Amino acid sequence: MSVATELVLARHGESHCNVAGIAGGERGCTGLNEHGREQVRRLAARLADEHRRRPFAAFYGSPRRRVRETSEIIGAALGLTAVIVDDLRHLDHGAADGRPWSEINRDADGPAQNHPDRPIAAGAESWNRYLRRTTAALRDILDRHSGQRVLVAAHGETVEAAHLMLLGMPVTAGPAVGFLSANAGLSRWEQHVGRFSVPVWMLAAHNDCGHLQTS
Repeated sequence: MSVATELVLARHGESHCNVAGIAGGERGCTGLNEHGREQVRRLAARLADEHRRRPFAAFYGSPRRRVRETSEIIGAALGLTAVIVDDLRHLDHGAADGRPWSEINRDADGPAQNHPDRPIAAGAESWNRYLRRTTAALRDILDRHSGQRVLVAAHGETVEAAHLMLLGMPVTAGPAVGFLSANAGLSRWEQHVGRFSVPVWMLAAHNDCGHLQTS
């Protein structure tokens, strides 16, 4: 089978809000820490090597500061500028933005996935609303770049949304399935076309962190 379209998702590096354990929305996100920047520099070197051999046709990213900074480091290595898509942003936290996750999960009786139609705080969006927003943005990107390689600088939740979408799972499925993504990890989907010209999406890699390993 030949590969038609390829979607590569790169999670952002470690951020200050990750380490502090707070919700990193527009207010709570203060960008990458130095460890996260080093993670992304290694990620960028790996992606630049791929780009030389099999160029990316397009590069997209989330507007959150930690992802913007990740995109800038990657973009400098690839010679590409990320197109920022607002609908690729993390779940909107509303009044929970900047608060500790331990308190948010206590007050909301668990993470957003546990109650997918109920917002975690006033002004927040539900998990299922987030999935609908993000998968619509991802579907638009894939439709626009059919037959090409596409790179998306993402959140862990973006990776989860892409997996649920391409696996054909309904957004109303609830918390039965989840996908863990490490900082600066890579996930890859390939659309293969078989002998009868029927395109099939196949997960080629999830949470690939080989570039972060030290000898």
